[in-house]
Amino acid sequence: MANQSSSSYPILCASFNQDTSCFAIGTKDGFKIFDSNTGRLCYERAIGAFVIVEMLFSSSLLAIVGAGEEPSLSPRRLCLFNTTTGTALRELNFLTSILAVRMNKKRLVVILQDKTYVYDINSLGILDTIDTIPNLKGLCAFSPSLEGCFLALPASISKGSVLLYNVMDLHLHCEIDAHRAPLAAMALSSNGTYIATASEQGTIIRVHLVSEATKSYSFRRGTYPSTIFSLSFGPSMQLPDILVGTSSSGSVHAFSLGFSMYQSRSKRSGSFLGSIIPGSVTDALDPAHHDVLHNAAPAGVKSYAVIRKVDKVADTSTSEIVACRATISIITYNGYFQEYNLSINNQNEFSWSLEREFKLLTVISDDAISS
Repeated sequence: MANQSSSSYPILCASFNQDTSCFAIGTKDGFKIFDSNTGRLCYERAIGAFVIVEMLFSSSLLAIVGAGEEPSLSPRRLCLFNTTTGTALRELNFLTSILAVRMNKKRLVVILQDKTYVYDINSLGILDTIDTIPNLKGLCAFSPSLEGCFLALPASISKGSVLLYNVMDLHLHCEIDAHRAPLAAMALSSNGTYIATASEQGTIIRVHLVSEATKSYSFRRGTYPSTIFSLSFGPSMQLPDILVGTSSSGSVHAFSLGFSMYQSRSKRSGSFLGSIIPGSVTDALDPAHHDVLHNAAPAGVKSYAVIRKVDKVADTSTSEIVACRATISIITYNGYFQEYNLSINNQNEFSWSLEREFKLLTVISDDAISS
């Protein structure tokens, strides 16, 4: 998630690692790492304000960028930090502020306002430089899979075009015209198969198949404009089951993708369910495949949601998939972590239940308790 946070929030940035097993936050005082499953505070460092904190899976490597409130934490300096030793491994300095950083086990991507740099993460040798349109918010999406490792960047300042770049093979893959208005949010599925986008209008969410640059789904989020803060696919390595988004209204939106495909096998009606098959989709889809959780965050407060787990429930007598259950974690920039269970049955009925909620800035680490 790009560092777009207002200084009025206690949290300056938030990110989950590549398998969503952990998440990190940056604050005015330092940064913290939590276990997503337990909520346990695993690591904290109080050395100043940070606007980027990115993890490499569950390793000890962090990519961190300071807020510039003190000379040693320049927003133009990327520090690769080892949490085991508590020391900086390497530093990379740039001419302008770093707006986003993404990593996998082979690549390090650094996004500036008008350039994007691709490095070999082991040697830190620079592999490519991508000139981009002015990208003031550091908007990007990244799929960490080594087989389908794509980077998505805005391709236009006047419309919602997406540039897709293959980070492993180091070449431009395609450009997708997704919206009439400029982009506000985007996300790639974990294996790089699908990309979801929203424009500054925020009324339509579109999903494209990356390999063919073709539209697969189009969902109407709402009638009135809203700023989309985040988009996230479910973790399926095939067709993602669910897509979630957070918006400035304080709501979390859930869209049924792959699960509706299971339903369509037993409901062969040719109206809406026929139209949800990728390749024959309009912008006026049935609201049955969209549900809203209202008031997850106060209106206007940034929030970031991910789908950590999806389970399918089958009828034991027929083996037919009859329900889908997702675990959705939400970080709000006013300092809260929430986790919901979302169930969708074969009648397209959505049911939300809050499983846990806690304040991120008041959690005490196990080390502090034991000492």
